[in-house]
Amino acid sequence: MEISAVLVPGTASRRLHCPPSRPDHHHVRRSPLLLLRLDRKSPSFSTSSIRPHSGAVSAGVTRGTASWSEEEVVPSREENESPTSVPLEPIANEEQFNRVIAEVHRLELRVIILWLASWCRKCIYLKPKLERLAADYYPSIRFYSIDVNTVPQRLVNRAGVTKMPTIQLWKDSKLQNEVIAGYKAWMAVDDIRKMIENEE
Repeated sequence: MEISAVLVPGTASRRLHCPPSRPDHHHVRRSPLLLLRLDRKSPSFSTSSIRPHSGAVSAGVTRGTASWSEEEVVPSREENESPTSVPLEPIANEEQFNRVIAEVHRLELRVIILWLASWCRKCIYLKPKLERLAADYYPSIRFYSIDVNTVPQRLVNRAGVTKMPTIQLWKDSKLQNEVIAGYKAWMAVDDIRKMIENEE
């Protein structure tokens, strides 16, 4: 490559020589075929690949524009679904016992009372199964529990309880029937269910 320069007047013009540029070994010329292949490998974006998230907000894409809309959060459990277990409400004294019996009599309902003791192992095994049974009759029949060690002895004598666990059915302020569950818990639950069905 040759470059000429003009100097100021009064001086002779000089011709500058520039050595030819060396080829750049780092520069790689890509053929059209290679460029075409690279274009084919380049990732492409498509609006059809956008899918709404399963959360509370979803995105809808129309002609390249995104529009956002809120979705109602559906509860995992319906509000009107029946419970699978109903805890037994404890009765702590004789006054509460009288109120419960009077209330179910006024409402013309029935009540199941589990008489138990903290030292009774069969009572411990039976109680959760009885709570699941209570869910089958909720809310038409109310289920309660009484610990014989925490109430006056006269209340235990009044109910005629001599063994634990004892499950009693009360209706119209009177004791209707009972099951003394001194055997397998699942067998006792079947007998309690039969007692309830027979008293309808």
